[in-house]
Amino acid sequence: MITPHTLAMVHAAADPSRPNTGVNGVALTVLIVIFVIVAVMGFMAARWRRASSMESLEEWGLGGRSFGTWVTWFLLGGDLYTAYTFVAVPAAMFATGAVAGFFAVPYTIVAYPIIFFFMSRLWSVSHRRGYVTSADFVRGRYGSRGLSLAIAVTGFIATMPYIALQLVGIQAVLEVAGIGGSGNWFAKDLPLLIAFAVLAAYTYTSGLRAPAIIAFVKDALIYLVIVVAVIYLPTKVGGWGHIFDAANTKMQTANKVTGKPNGSILVGPKQQWAYVTLAFGSALALFMYPHSITASLSAKSRNTIRRNAAILPAYSFLLALLALLGWVAIAAKTTPIGADGKPNAQLVIPQLFEDQFPSWFAGIAFAAIAVGALVPAAIMSIAAANTFTRNIYKEWLRPDATVEHEAKVSKIASLVVKVFAVGFVLTMDKQNAINLQLLGGIWILQTLPAIVFGLYTRWFHRWALLIGWAVAMVYGTWTAYGVANPATKVAHFGGSTADIPIIGKLGYIAFTALIINIVVSAVLTVVLGRFVPRGADETIVADYFADEDDPRVSAYDPVPYDDADLGGGSPKAST
Repeated sequence: MITPHTLAMVHAAADPSRPNTGVNGVALTVLIVIFVIVAVMGFMAARWRRASSMESLEEWGLGGRSFGTWVTWFLLGGDLYTAYTFVAVPAAMFATGAVAGFFAVPYTIVAYPIIFFFMSRLWSVSHRRGYVTSADFVRGRYGSRGLSLAIAVTGFIATMPYIALQLVGIQAVLEVAGIGGSGNWFAKDLPLLIAFAVLAAYTYTSGLRAPAIIAFVKDALIYLVIVVAVIYLPTKVGGWGHIFDAANTKMQTANKVTGKPNGSILVGPKQQWAYVTLAFGSALALFMYPHSITASLSAKSRNTIRRNAAILPAYSFLLALLALLGWVAIAAKTTPIGADGKPNAQLVIPQLFEDQFPSWFAGIAFAAIAVGALVPAAIMSIAAANTFTRNIYKEWLRPDATVEHEAKVSKIASLVVKVFAVGFVLTMDKQNAINLQLLGGIWILQTLPAIVFGLYTRWFHRWALLIGWAVAMVYGTWTAYGVANPATKVAHFGGSTADIPIIGKLGYIAFTALIINIVVSAVLTVVLGRFVPRGADETIVADYFADEDDPRVSAYDPVPYDDADLGGGSPKAST
C-alpha cells in the first residue's frame, strides 16, 4: 500500500552531512540468512495444500481459492503494506509532514468498511462463475468485451510501476547496508538481480501459495521491528515531546529551494480538502488494484473476506507507528545520504535503524523491508499475469485456450512482468517510476464504477461506462501532467493534487476524475439506454450471495440452471 501523493514527496531534500560508506557485515549477513530461509519457504510452498494439478489459474493464480481467515489476513497485509510503504510513508513524514504521509493511516481505516460490503459480493459471483479477475466480472456482467479490455489494460498498466517500486525498497536497504548504489554495474545491480531471480523462480513454481507462506515471516518481522523501535527509540532521542518539537521546527523551517516552510505537522485549513480527498479517494482505489482483488479472491468463503475487513485495521495501527518513525528520525538527526553522496529521503528508515540499533537488529530490520518487497511483488506479478492471460490473450488472441494453456501463459507472463520491472528500475530514473505510479493511482480509481456499481445494479449502460472511463482517464492524466513541484524540480507529474473545478479547492486529482467519470456515465446511460441495446448479463441474483458450499459454475462443465424466478441474468446461465 502506497499512495501517489506520498510517492511524489519522497525525493524532498535532506540535510547532507556524509555519504553512506562501508559494508555493514553483520547486518548484511543477517539479511542474507533470512532471505535464504524465505526463498526455501517459497519453493516449498508448492507442496502446501497441493492440488492434483497446478496447471490452472484457479490453483496457480488463486491458490485454489482455499485460504482461511488467518492466511488471507497475512496475505492481504503482505500485499497491501509493501516494502515501499515502509520506505515512502516515513520518508514523506520526515520530509514534508502529516499531509504527505499521515493521511495514509485514516485512508486504510476507511477502506475496510467499504470492502466489507462490495468485496464479499465480488467473491461470491467470482466463486460461482469462475472469474479470476475483475475484468472477467465486467465481461460477464455487462456483456462487453471493450469495457472488459479497458478495465484489464488499466489494471495491468497501473500494476507495472507498482512492482518496480518494490525494487526501490530493496535498493534502499542494500544501499544503507553498504552494497549497491555506486561502482560498476555488476557490484551495484547483482544483489538485486539475484533477489528477483529467486522471486521469479519460486513464483513460477508455487504461484500464489509462495507469497501466502512468506507473508507470515514478513509480517512477523515487521511487527517485531516496529514495536521495538517505537518503544526503544523515543527513550534514546529524548522522548515523544522532543520528537514532536523537532518535527515541528523542521516543518516550519523555510525550504532553500521554494522559500516556503518544508511542510506542516498538522493539517491546516488550506490543506483540508486535499487531505480528505486523498484519504477517501485512496481508500476507494485500494481494492481496485488487480493484486488486491487476487488476494481477496483466494479466500475460501465470503465470510473470510468480511472477517478480514474487520481485523485488517490492525495493520493501520502498525502503519501509524511506522509513519511516526519519520519524525523520530528528525529528532535523531538522521542524515539519509546515498552512496553517491546526494541526499535521499527514501533511505531515512534503513539509515535510522543502522545508526540507532546494534548491527544484528539492523539486519533484521533490513530483512523485514526486503522480504516486504518480495510478497507484494509476487502477488502483483501473478495478478498482472492473470489479467493479461484471461482478458487480453484468451479473450482477444486465443479464445480456444485450455485451462492448462492459460496457466502456462500466465506463468510466462509473470516472468516477463518481473523482467520488465527490473529493467525499468535499472535503466530509468526512479522519478519515472514515481510518475507512472502517480498516474496508476489516478487510472485505477476509474475502474470503480464498472466494478463496484456493477455488483449492485445493471442500470449503467456499458458504452456509457466506457466513455466515462475514457473521459476521466484523459482528464486525470492531463491534469497530473500539469502539476509542477518546485521543491523537487519536477516540471510535470510533480504531485497528485490540483484545484477542483467549480469549487476551486485543492483536491486529489483521481477523486475529481472519478466524480467526472460517474457524472458522464450517468448522463450517457439516460441517453444511450433509449437507443442502444445493453449487453447480455450472464450472472443471476443468487450469484452475489453464494458461499463456499454453493455449487460452482464452470465454463468447461456446464449444467443447465433455471433462473427465471431469481431475476436478471441470462436464461442460459449454468450452475
